[in-house]
Amino acid sequence: MTDRYAIGMQTRRGVLGDAHVDRAEAAKTAFDAPFQRLITEAAWGTVWADGTISRRERSMLTLALLAATGNFDEIPMHIRATRNTGATPEDVMQAFLHVAIYAGVPRANHAIRLAKETYAEMMTEEEEGR
Repeated sequence: MTDRYAIGMQTRRGVLGDAHVDRAEAAKTAFDAPFQRLITEAAWGTVWADGTISRRERSMLTLALLAATGNFDEIPMHIRATRNTGATPEDVMQAFLHVAIYAGVPRANHAIRLAKETYAEMMTEEEEGR
């Protein structure tokens, strides 16, 4: 395990939570292990681990970029991560408003719908003590 990998796993766990990372690690196969190493080292061990901007700001940027590029599958995961990054629902809405102006209303609208659904799920989970 490289230092970048170890830093990446620590950062990934700090942002996404142990349960999410444990599930991802348990689902890892020999086929996708190289990809998992790449994202752990590059995304989590390099970009997310850099202290130039806060995790809150990085969270907002990530959500805006995912929405702007139409990569909607990861939006719920990153909405859930806001529990750990400090990005509030108001912060997230501001990011999506920027998407609407600079990348298109349909993409922002879809991202907002996913965020609403995910926030509602998170509230239900909290009420049920999960």
